[in-house]
Amino acid sequence: MLLKDGGREGLARTWYQSVKDVLALEGLANLVRRPGFWAILATILLITVPHYEKALAHPAFLVNLMAYLGIGRHAFERILYLAPVVWAGFLFGHRGAVTVSLIVLALMLPHAVFLSSNHLGAIFESSAVFIMGNILAITFSSLRNEKSRRRQLEVTQWDLQASEKKYRGLFENALDAILLHDLEGNIIDANGSAEELIGYRTEEMKKMNVRSFLSQESLDIAHEVRQKLLANESVEQPYEQRMLRKDGGEVIIQVVTSLVVDKSQPVAFQNIARDITEQKRMQENLRLYSKMAIKVQEEERKRVSQELHEDLIQALVVQARELENCAAAIKSLPEAERLRLEKLREYTGSLIQGLSRLGQSLRPPALDHLGLVPALEWLANDVAGQSGIAINVNVLGKPRRLQEDVETLLFRIAQEALNNVWHHSAAAKAEMTIEFGESAARISVNDNGRGSHLPKALSDLARDGKLGLTGIQERVLSFGGSLNVQSQPGEGTSLSIELPS
Repeated sequence: MLLKDGGREGLARTWYQSVKDVLALEGLANLVRRPGFWAILATILLITVPHYEKALAHPAFLVNLMAYLGIGRHAFERILYLAPVVWAGFLFGHRGAVTVSLIVLALMLPHAVFLSSNHLGAIFESSAVFIMGNILAITFSSLRNEKSRRRQLEVTQWDLQASEKKYRGLFENALDAILLHDLEGNIIDANGSAEELIGYRTEEMKKMNVRSFLSQESLDIAHEVRQKLLANESVEQPYEQRMLRKDGGEVIIQVVTSLVVDKSQPVAFQNIARDITEQKRMQENLRLYSKMAIKVQEEERKRVSQELHEDLIQALVVQARELENCAAAIKSLPEAERLRLEKLREYTGSLIQGLSRLGQSLRPPALDHLGLVPALEWLANDVAGQSGIAINVNVLGKPRRLQEDVETLLFRIAQEALNNVWHHSAAAKAEMTIEFGESAARISVNDNGRGSHLPKALSDLARDGKLGLTGIQERVLSFGGSLNVQSQPGEGTSLSIELPS
């Protein structure tokens, strides 16, 4: 036997499930609304009625055809049952073909078993029709599905070509340079903007490696980005790189790098670069101008402070002494006149103190003669004395003299920060920490004041007329430093800066 009992049972279950699936899939309501259902049913009836009613004769041309082929009437009718089976396969797929073939088999077997003169032959023919009908239906259904798949593949391929053409247009016409290279750095493709940026033609670059354009420092940055992307880690983008042009010049670029994946496997890197050389030069020039402006401003403050101390304050001191001498020498003056001279002398003394404090704030002598730490300690004591805020000063590391412009900037920022604490924070105490590192100096100022909400960018404070922190940020950036400010309502404010020393 070709099929064991288990095989026959499996086939029976498949047929049963096919009938059940067809009915469940389509639903009787949907089936009866389809013209093909009624056409198949009518065909089965047209074949079945003559099959059992001998009185009904076939048309003459069919009788002649059967005689020519040497096929008996009932055998021919059984062959005709192939038509609705194959048709069902076209309309409802292989499940429909199995269902109709079962119906057809059920219609043929009673005649083959009970009415046919050759039972075995009739049963064999019925079985052959059942098997061949399913084979033909499944074959035609597979061919139709294959044709549909091919059509879908053609549509997909057309869409892919259209998408590739669109991407190629965007790639070629992009204003930013786009460079594609494999995992080893060998260049695969580049657009026209990349040619203008680097100076090589695309065909030349396809024979080169990105190492040809990058210094060792830039290669280290590229390697770090590559490793993070391959490890699916976040990369801070865009990032800056320096590239060497064909003519030997250097360009500064802003790069966004992404990983190209094919079938879940990384195959290449795409780099989108923008030339920011002129922008960086303008920023450097602006920073240089800012440093020069700060230097000129400090020199002017120093000059004014010296003039106040050496000229105006000294003159006022002399005047105060003369007033005191006059009051002591002229004893014959009336008491009222003597009191007026005394008040004038006291007023002159107050004026001397005010001008002395002004001169100190313009340029404290301690900063030039003693260094940053004594100047900051004087500043903290002065602000504490005037404001009533308890200010503690901490020194970390080994104190040392820094470059004059760095010391001046750190002092000015600390001065601005303490003034903010005094006038705006409503704090009861504050703490200032100066830290001397090997290659950098840091200052932080913390208070326990009311705090506030800060915008994402400190530069946005300028829109509200709050220029203090914005000015500090600009000065710190001009020296290549960093600024960090944190504040929350009710939790005070923390400001810290770091400058290379």
